[in-house]
Amino acid sequence: MTNINFPNPYRPGAGHMPPYLAGREFESNEFKRLLKQSIVLENLILTGLRGVGKTVLLETLKPMAIQAGWLWVGTDLSEAASLSETHVATRLLADISVVTSPIIIGVKETQSIGFAPKGVKEINLGFDALTAIFQNTPGLTSDKLKAVLEFAWFHLAKNGAKGIIFAYDEAQNFDDHSAKDEYPLSLVLDVFQSIQRKNLPLMLALAGLPTLFPKLVEARTFSERMFHILTLDRLNERDSRDAILQPIKKAKCPVTVSDPAIEAIVAASGGYPYFIQFICREVFDSYLQSGGKQPIITEITRKLDADFFVGRWSKATDRQRELMLVVANLETSDKEFTVQEVAEKAAEMLDKPFSPSQINQMFNTLSAAGLIYKNRHGKYSFAVPLLGEFILRQLPNGV
Repeated sequence: MTNINFPNPYRPGAGHMPPYLAGREFESNEFKRLLKQSIVLENLILTGLRGVGKTVLLETLKPMAIQAGWLWVGTDLSEAASLSETHVATRLLADISVVTSPIIIGVKETQSIGFAPKGVKEINLGFDALTAIFQNTPGLTSDKLKAVLEFAWFHLAKNGAKGIIFAYDEAQNFDDHSAKDEYPLSLVLDVFQSIQRKNLPLMLALAGLPTLFPKLVEARTFSERMFHILTLDRLNERDSRDAILQPIKKAKCPVTVSDPAIEAIVAASGGYPYFIQFICREVFDSYLQSGGKQPIITEITRKLDADFFVGRWSKATDRQRELMLVVANLETSDKEFTVQEVAEKAAEMLDKPFSPSQINQMFNTLSAAGLIYKNRHGKYSFAVPLLGEFILRQLPNGV
């Protein structure tokens, strides 16, 4: 009997660091190249579907940057932070204050008491001090924010920092709100372009869904020249095998995975890192608790459906599900597709097919629900990996 108390080494969580990061050597090397910039000409975008490991890779890049002499600030970007220009400015001030707060500067006192001479007091360059500089700088929000960042860098550079990386996950939440006359996304792009043109080494590192870059370009066309895009995709077979085997090897687990089991896991996961972690965790637990019997992958796939897909699928109406079933039957459903291709397939499959205008309207709704997205070439893709296969499992004979 195998030791059932041995800890499971796999970690299928949202952004949880896996025990072994497989297959991201190219992206890591590209980031190391960006760190060598003395003048920031390229900022970083990590993009891809959910489950490809954007958050994990972003966290992996942090120690690389620090080792290279860069400071690292940032967090997950919430929708609230992008509601207004003031909100996003506050977000940036709060983030950079983490590295400026140890700095003590002397400030002339603006008032004296009686006949006592005006003196100099020492203050920490923390959030309150940065906010005071922001509020006392004349001009627009962009002028205020640039003044604070330039002031902060002036003092940080004295301590030998090579630069500052502002890293934001879930950056697709960045947005402009023209109806409210608020442009927080444009503000960030304008401020960083201006600062980088002054040769200040402040770099953006953004991670987000594939809707991120088209949104940046729509806000400011110069974004195309401002960012280096790394698109994360599924792992190849070799890297998938490493993602399966290395965690149990590193943990010296008593469990072994046979070649047929590895092939089944790779096939079921599609090479997506999150799915590999999820399936391997279930396989590991099942194997130990059953006394070494080989688990059935189809049963684990049903659990993955319930845990990962069903919540998203429930957002769709019956008619939307019918449309997505048409998409799932396309040969290119796991890549990209056009409205015309979907319309032609619908005419083959359905008694009441969809017109191109109907498909366009429904695609807009499905995009808002996070089920599909439109890329910058005008084509569409499922926004959730392996969603097409899930749909075919749910609706093999139609809605």
